[in-house]
Amino acid sequence: MSGPLQSLRVLDFSTLLPGPFASMMLADMGADVLRIESPQRADLVRWMPPFVDGVSVVHAHLNRNKKSLAVDLKSESGRQIIFRLLQQYDVVIEQFRPGVMQRLGLDESSLRQHCPQLIYCSITGYGQTGPYRDRAGHDLNYLALAGALSYNGRKASGPQALSVQFADLAGGSAHAVIAILAAALHRQQTGEGQAIDISMTDAAFALQPLATAATLVSGQSPQLEAETLNGGGFYDCYACADGAYLAVAGLEPQFTQAFLTALGRPDLLPLSLAHADAQAMQQLKEGIAQALLRHPRQHWLDVFAEVDACVEPVLSLHEAAQHPQLQARSMVVDVACGATRLPQAASPLRFSRTPVSYRQAGAALGADTEAVLLSLGYEAGQIADWRRQGLIA
Repeated sequence: MSGPLQSLRVLDFSTLLPGPFASMMLADMGADVLRIESPQRADLVRWMPPFVDGVSVVHAHLNRNKKSLAVDLKSESGRQIIFRLLQQYDVVIEQFRPGVMQRLGLDESSLRQHCPQLIYCSITGYGQTGPYRDRAGHDLNYLALAGALSYNGRKASGPQALSVQFADLAGGSAHAVIAILAAALHRQQTGEGQAIDISMTDAAFALQPLATAATLVSGQSPQLEAETLNGGGFYDCYACADGAYLAVAGLEPQFTQAFLTALGRPDLLPLSLAHADAQAMQQLKEGIAQALLRHPRQHWLDVFAEVDACVEPVLSLHEAAQHPQLQARSMVVDVACGATRLPQAASPLRFSRTPVSYRQAGAALGADTEAVLLSLGYEAGQIADWRRQGLIA
């Protein structure tokens, strides 16, 4: 096994997206991640299509490089297994609503009795405190409450849902990984563990530094298609003659000039300098749109191939996976999944000495249960009894 986190051992109680993506990032970097799953209620991601040989490719991706222990946490035997695991594992990730782990007897204070140096990371929609702590939600709700949706979309149609789960992944997953690694460094220096409270709404709010910096001082919120980066300026996507799109983002004067010159509309350059003039920006966008509609996208890609103007095609996900840049960066990897191999998006992290590795796709439910329990010193007969009782799978 390679990776810079080989000394990190993680018990992952989470399901669906934010927690599993966070633990996948850790596992890709070499952490030993053991998923704790219910024998009766499998993670819904296991049933998410499409399937290859009966395996959900989404689950196989999100749970790459992890092991699976299926145990009933509502049973006393199940809790005792977790307590014994804490002799080997010292990081916990959980994604239940506040209070659930406490009702199971697996909250931070209970587990710390068995692992004083425990790092306990909770990922929730609204955090462990506040009037919304017990409220249900999803990515769209967190973005709405954080103000991010209010200026994402078009004036004609209003706010629009994001295609990528921004609050879940950039908010929950990435911030959880950052916090866990920071806590691990603190523990290395002091010997102290700690609890981590990740709110996806908090993170979504904090991930708007350009907008919040201005709004919190001026009191003026950004509006749909009124800001430089949300369609208020010429920084936008434009249709070509064949219905394909180009992303035009050359805000800096040298890029703007190069773009408009290659477009054959250098006469529009004065308009590009009038950033505060909404009418001028509208005229500029209309001029760009009309020019690009004269030819199909490939024509413009040929035109801009050697022009440094921040112009790129809006690719489908399938096209992106085949693009020479992502291919050169090996952003698609083949990962073992039983007797077959699945193409998956690679980790974007690059290390010169401790590269990430792709050891296996997501494990079958409880695939490692017997091996884990035997390693903890449980007898084969006891394991067989638990299996008959449905306490493990």
